[in-house]
Amino acid sequence: MSNLKTVYEQDFHLWLCHNVQLLRERKISEIDIENIAEELDAMGKTQHRELVSRLKILFARLLKWQFEPEHRSGSWKRTIVEQRHQIEQLLEMSPSLNHQIDQKIPKAYKKAVEYAAAETGISESVFPRNCPYPLEDALNKDFYPESKLET
Repeated sequence: MSNLKTVYEQDFHLWLCHNVQLLRERKISEIDIENIAEELDAMGKTQHRELVSRLKILFARLLKWQFEPEHRSGSWKRTIVEQRHQIEQLLEMSPSLNHQIDQKIPKAYKKAVEYAAAETGISESVFPRNCPYPLEDALNKDFYPESKLET
């Protein structure tokens, strides 16, 4: 393949397959190093974004569970279970994310409050300012917060 940089811009899948083949054949001098580095960097960022996104959805559903007990549904519970499974799987596949998860929680929780407020009509100021769910609890399959009415 004459110009991998051009192929990268025109046909990503073809570019990918060709670079994989070159790597397997150990033809390092022929690979598109610059774009491979960009793609690998993007993959890492994607995992970080996915972790924050899944934490956001989990925290938002836990907030809804706690603040709107009269609307609890199987759908909410399934979403909580699914996010826990997906976070667990992501952390198993990329254990180094465990070292960064505490730094991601404030951002994820802030987004969760916005998300929960938009879905429920409850003012953001009603929700706790800081995440009220320790990560261990949030990921625990048996944890469902008590309603604000029960506390």
